Amino acid sequence: MPTHDVYAKDPGDPLWQVPATGAARFSWEYADGRDRLLALYQKGKDKQWDGMRRIDWDIEVDPYDALGTPDEAMTLYGTPHWAKMTERDKGELRRHFASWQFSQFLHGEQGAMICAARIVESVPDLDAKFYSATQTMDEARHAEIYGRFLHEKIGLVYPIDDNLRSLLGDTLRDSRWDMPYLGMQVLIEGLALAAFGMIRDTTEKPLPRQILAYVMQDEARHVAFGRMALRDHYRQLSDAELREREDFVIEGCYLMRDRLRGVEVLENFGIPRAEALELSERSEFLQLFRKLLFSRIVPCVKDIGLWGRRLRQAYVDLGVLDLGGSDLDRLMTQDEEIAERLDAERFAAEERARVAEIEQTIEEGAET
Repeated sequence: MPTHDVYAKDPGDPLWQVPATGAARFSWEYADGRDRLLALYQKGKDKQWDGMRRIDWDIEVDPYDALGTPDEAMTLYGTPHWAKMTERDKGELRRHFASWQFSQFLHGEQGAMICAARIVESVPDLDAKFYSATQTMDEARHAEIYGRFLHEKIGLVYPIDDNLRSLLGDTLRDSRWDMPYLGMQVLIEGLALAAFGMIRDTTEKPLPRQILAYVMQDEARHVAFGRMALRDHYRQLSDAELREREDFVIEGCYLMRDRLRGVEVLENFGIPRAEALELSERSEFLQLFRKLLFSRIVPCVKDIGLWGRRLRQAYVDLGVLDLGGSDLDRLMTQDEEIAERLDAERFAAEERARVAEIEQTIEEGAET
């Protein structure tokens, strides 16, 4: 079924064209490279996987409770709107919110694929080109997986959020080669990682948990790549050039804060936009959610050397400055371990099932 047929509302023109600027850079030095990036490139090759095979697509998903979201986490909970809703209405609301969240993940992954391809084209160093080529494949796999989940398990897709579209457009239009790193690897991927992690760690639904755990295993490498490349580059920039990057980060963080509200979902349920915005601002769950979304961005921005006074003040205003002390390396290690543990648990369960089947067959044979 074409995606256009399952959009919650008309997404407009089926193609979004962003004018590209900047140079394509070739490097004729093939024998040199940074050991850290070449090691990450090797890991990127070793860790490739097939979303058709690694994920158990036979697991059934209730589209009206795809993530097991508790009532208290719903934006309308405790409002007169919630009191008037039937159980069927609440199930439909859950379906729309799950669709909206995973649709933004899907669109973000396509954006990440295009940004990774842009990095291959524009970054001056061959070791970075090598790694970005593996990331482009990773992001294609992620977009494939999220698209399949939405089409086959939810049956509903939402258009790209305006704030995500704006940040993607700003990132891709900039001619400086480091901006796709900063916009995508640090801001968009950082926020996505935090959102993925919150759902992965709270849902008891096996299929979305598999998807998120395996995607996060890849994304941990991508963020590490961005940190390495930008940290090296930003040490060479002037104060004025660093301020320009910090201004971009400040604007991007405000856009990202406003990205995951789901106002479009509430509008689809007949709630005027102004009221929907007010409800999302008052929601205690969303307030906590939005703060935790910066748990991967703030320490990464600090790590790459963007930590000027104006940027720190913006983080004070957003209420997230204290997240600058988060241990990114520990978080990334946990992402790797969770995916590997999930694999081990699944394969052990499958092996037990095979052994039981063999034993049953032997018993049945002995009785005949």
